[in-house]
Amino acid sequence: MDTFKLPPLRTASGEIRLPGSKSISNRMLLLAALAHGTTEIRDLLDSDDTRVMLAALQGVGVGITALGGNAWRIAGCGGVFPVKDADLFMGNAGTAIRPLTAALALSGGHYRLSGVPRMHERPIGDLVDGLRQIGADVRYAGNAGFPPLAIHPAEARLDAPIRLRGDVSSQFLTALLMALPLTGRQAVIEMTTELISRPYVEITLKLMARFGVEVEREGWQRFTIAAGQRYRSPGILHVEGDASSASYFLAAGAIGGGPVRVEGIGRDSIQGDLRFADELEKLGATITWGDNWIEASAPRRKLKAFDLDLNHIPDAAMTLAVAALFADGPCRLRNIASWRVKETDRIAAMATELRKLGAKVEEGDDHIAVSPPPTFVAGAVIDTYDDHRMAMCFSLAALGGVPVTINDPACVNKTFPGYFDAFAEVAAPVIAIDGPSASGKGTVAERVAAAFGYHYLDSGSLYRLTALAGQRTGRALDDEAGLATLAASLPARFSAGRIYLNEDDVTDAIRSEEISVGASKVAALPAVRAALLGRQRAYRRFPGLVADGRDMASVVFPGAVAKVFLTASAAARAERRYKQLIAKGMPANMHALLQDLQDRDARDAQRSVAPLRQCDDADLVETTEMAIEAAVAAVMAIAKRQGL
Repeated sequence: MDTFKLPPLRTASGEIRLPGSKSISNRMLLLAALAHGTTEIRDLLDSDDTRVMLAALQGVGVGITALGGNAWRIAGCGGVFPVKDADLFMGNAGTAIRPLTAALALSGGHYRLSGVPRMHERPIGDLVDGLRQIGADVRYAGNAGFPPLAIHPAEARLDAPIRLRGDVSSQFLTALLMALPLTGRQAVIEMTTELISRPYVEITLKLMARFGVEVEREGWQRFTIAAGQRYRSPGILHVEGDASSASYFLAAGAIGGGPVRVEGIGRDSIQGDLRFADELEKLGATITWGDNWIEASAPRRKLKAFDLDLNHIPDAAMTLAVAALFADGPCRLRNIASWRVKETDRIAAMATELRKLGAKVEEGDDHIAVSPPPTFVAGAVIDTYDDHRMAMCFSLAALGGVPVTINDPACVNKTFPGYFDAFAEVAAPVIAIDGPSASGKGTVAERVAAAFGYHYLDSGSLYRLTALAGQRTGRALDDEAGLATLAASLPARFSAGRIYLNEDDVTDAIRSEEISVGASKVAALPAVRAALLGRQRAYRRFPGLVADGRDMASVVFPGAVAKVFLTASAAARAERRYKQLIAKGMPANMHALLQDLQDRDARDAQRSVAPLRQCDDADLVETTEMAIEAAVAAVMAIAKRQGL
């Protein structure tokens, strides 16, 4: 079995751009397929579940074109699927099989839907009962009440309201709401029990309205779709960032200090899981909102113990179960019976795995109570039950300062491929080493990284590569726009200690004095610095990173666990550079080197964006009279003092 080992973590800060919402992505895909006209969907989530929906829609004849960059063109079929006989494999995608079952039941064809073994254990009987009330011919191909299903042609009857339970899954109501406009007649749905997960139904209603179909709602008990409505393409749509996925990063900010900002959702989002931020605020976290972002920081003390009804955010509520490990007392999550019928029995799974970390856990039919451990059990191995949310939730446990191993980490591909890389961008420990040119920070940083087993970023090499690329393409060193464009798409790679530009080994070329001076000039251009910022932050990976440069601590990694300002006198640095060049057989002039260093120091310190300076919270290491081994030891001591 594959595993992912998280190192002990203590802090979390940074920014994350969220992947698209799974719930919105699959709803948009189906509505676009059912609509008249062509729809372009941008920022679609790239995940197992959306691939299942795309494949199924293609299987019933919907025209689908990949446009690149997570954008897709869907040629709507006007409510009539061209293919009338198909076998469709739905994996474990509840947001795909349930609405598609309803749409196919009203499409006049023969269809067979199956999935992975766990899908055949997830209930669908309430939806089938609702469809049978209007004459649909949906049969069980295995156990009654569960997939696989066989659908046969039938004439729909809408002479009475459809009576539907809502206490198992809101997806059954969503499926009927999305399918019933295909009949062209008035349809009424009446709920016979309390409707859970209401915010997800709100997403459905708002998306249907974007495609031209309005639903009248009487509270949460009765839904009416007027006759004569048809889905029509709204043209171009953008998928919001996934609010459920945001919960892990917001919780990381609340647990690990923060601030952690998630981008792609904000105060105007249509997703109910956005209310996770409100619940987190009740625990004492500081939450700040923008139009397209949310930010979370930790309270002064521990998170407050809580007793919450979480029926409105069942998926995001799982994150609170792990956050309870960091609370100041016992916590209770109530009204979460739907956890029992998700990708796994989440109440049982959550209880089992929390106990591995030392928590005391009580579980009931619709609740779970968590008493945080006095100290975390180190080295817990977390089973994930092929459930993406179990893997993502329990990554937060490492913020207790203990190593945690996640079994089957690839299960996150269901909704968030690349989750662990994204989590590293806010949680992987960083040692930031800044200082002037030739201060020895590169050599020191490399050796410290090797000692800790961390990754290493020589940020200066990116500016050197930009200067070299500019030289080779004939751009002037003051062509800010042109150089920024180059920097944003720099065809560079690092391999086995060598640096390549367009597959050309430029390791030595970027160390020439001409390019060194050029890099200093390029680095003073704000647009170039902005273009390289995200690229530098992407080097933050588990188990950790040592980054050296001019603004690592102040701009690129302001939340670094350890910050060092490494410096030496200009004369000492000029002498070091002189010896390096002579050793490489390159010409060197001591006086010229000293003047170049002094000029470069002045440019770096006086530039308008990210000037070279020692941060207030950085430790100074003065290396004028210090051998390299002593400098490395000094930085190691600083890092270990910070708990690394």
